[in-house]
Amino acid sequence: MKKFCLVLVTLFAVVSQAFAANPVKYNKELDGFDYPFDVKTFNVNSQNKDLKMRYMDIGDKNADKVIVLLHGKNFSGYYWERVAKDLLKNNYRVIIPDQIGFGKSSKPDFYQYSFGQLALNTKLLLDSLHIKKFDLVGHSMGGMLATTLAANYSNAVNKLILINPIGLEDYSKYVEFKDVNFFYKNELAKTLDKARDYQKANYYDGKWSSEYEQLLVPVKGMLAGDDWQVIAWNNALTYGPIFSENIVDRFSQITNKTVLIIGTRDKTGPGKGWLKEGVTRTLGDYKNLGVDTQKLIKGSVLIELDGLGHMPQFENYDVFIKAFHQAIEQ
Repeated sequence: MKKFCLVLVTLFAVVSQAFAANPVKYNKELDGFDYPFDVKTFNVNSQNKDLKMRYMDIGDKNADKVIVLLHGKNFSGYYWERVAKDLLKNNYRVIIPDQIGFGKSSKPDFYQYSFGQLALNTKLLLDSLHIKKFDLVGHSMGGMLATTLAANYSNAVNKLILINPIGLEDYSKYVEFKDVNFFYKNELAKTLDKARDYQKANYYDGKWSSEYEQLLVPVKGMLAGDDWQVIAWNNALTYGPIFSENIVDRFSQITNKTVLIIGTRDKTGPGKGWLKEGVTRTLGDYKNLGVDTQKLIKGSVLIELDGLGHMPQFENYDVFIKAFHQAIEQ
């Protein structure tokens, strides 16, 4: 028996070493990385480029309720799996796009990223699916996009739900402007350990789990692949609208019913590492930002999740989904 166990341990060690020596590699469109549902393609010509916008469209195509889930900057549509399955049980048709520059969608050599452009791309996708009205959910950077989409196409949005969105403060007031080269250099220097350390410190209050590690699988594969330079370039370009577009000014334009779900421990503050000289403001103070934003969006509802941070849907799903159901049923 001891000899058999020794053989198993040795075999495991050999397999582990082989995997480490030959890690899974993904290209710029994450070929080989399985999403939780079938991935479809919307072909769009934008800025004189033929681009492919990938998306998942699940549930009854004749459902009375349609909801669109918009991902954050460091993720793409795959991380909505558990929320999407819950929505399916509640008879929703669920649309989950990967924005241009993210996930399985095209990574152009150059693209003038703006939330107006990404909102238009998303609206064109929904038009192609003959979806006229929908609920709209945005998490993190997806909240900046969702706010823009709701302001630009208010008649199409039934309800806006923002989950720990960034953009609740005008970063350009407090943060030094950086050339895209600054972000590109940082992205080229990214490692899996750096990505993990950033999320551990900023999202999960210094804690880590196997579930959080699974969310890094796409990054790990792309870092090991041959397309990291073009991925890094698009990652860098997409910082542009975060720092140059003042989403706070759009809040007064929102006429849709809006619910804010805020993990109050969140401290995510893009640009806090390069504040303008003399700035003493603490960026990412979500305990106050949620309250301030509710005042700016007429008639909005604020649901605070005490003790949770930037990723409440992963930190404590039971607490989050209760709040989410409260939001969709408002």
